[in-house]
Amino acid sequence: MREILRVSLVQTTTGRSPDENIAITVPMITTAVQAGAHFVMLPETAGFMESDPETLHQTAKHEEDTISLRAFADAARDNKVWLLVGSLIVKTESDGKLANRSFLIDDLGKIVARYDKIHLFDVVLASGEQYRESSSYRHGTQLCCAETPWGKLGMSVCYDIRFPDQYRALAKMGAVLLTVPSAFTRATGQAHWHALLRARAIENGCFVFAPAQCGIHQGGRQTYGHSLIVDPWGEVLADGGEETGIVSAEIDLSRVAFVRAQVPSLDHDRVYEPSDGLSG
Repeated sequence: MREILRVSLVQTTTGRSPDENIAITVPMITTAVQAGAHFVMLPETAGFMESDPETLHQTAKHEEDTISLRAFADAARDNKVWLLVGSLIVKTESDGKLANRSFLIDDLGKIVARYDKIHLFDVVLASGEQYRESSSYRHGTQLCCAETPWGKLGMSVCYDIRFPDQYRALAKMGAVLLTVPSAFTRATGQAHWHALLRARAIENGCFVFAPAQCGIHQGGRQTYGHSLIVDPWGEVLADGGEETGIVSAEIDLSRVAFVRAQVPSLDHDRVYEPSDGLSG
């Protein structure tokens, strides 16, 4: 296993056109590699963002026909870099719904892992913003812990971050790296983003990488940005702020073993049962 990893998170304001987004994002991948990145990560919905359900279904394609996936895989191969495509919206065969699917691509341009977002964002915020992902998307059912040259990587997407058991399970599966590509709303991001990501890192003794969407998107949606790289002790190593760009850090993987030795909580989980507090 390689001990040193230079990772770059690409922060974008993705629009409705896959072609236009490819034209912006692929050069950013190349720029990150030229600056020394071994592993580049893109945010959630890196191919396109669309708020209108009918247009969403019209724009989405099956995985094999998704031009963004082909373009990003070619960029990984051409730049000889590992690439996390945070997520792409793809059609499924099962029930007519879509999948919000994250892809891990190696430096040969080969897809080595896929993960479909498990937890769907169905909320009404105090501001009046409403999201009903379950009306368009099929939730995933399987965790994904994939092999990389730097150790095992546990994959997730955005709203998953609010479900700590998912990350505990990934750490128990051997993950030392956790990815949380996101398009967090500005309101929830301001309140919870940093706290949630730092907590998942601390609880599991893992590095957390969260490439994020930012700014005001076509259709009016506002995302928080602040792509984060967090170390296993909860220290924020890099923060992308609120503008598009690339944020990077050099990671020493030996830090995982050191932190887990200081607080070996992964070895201290207990089995427990609910109680009314009255029985002895």
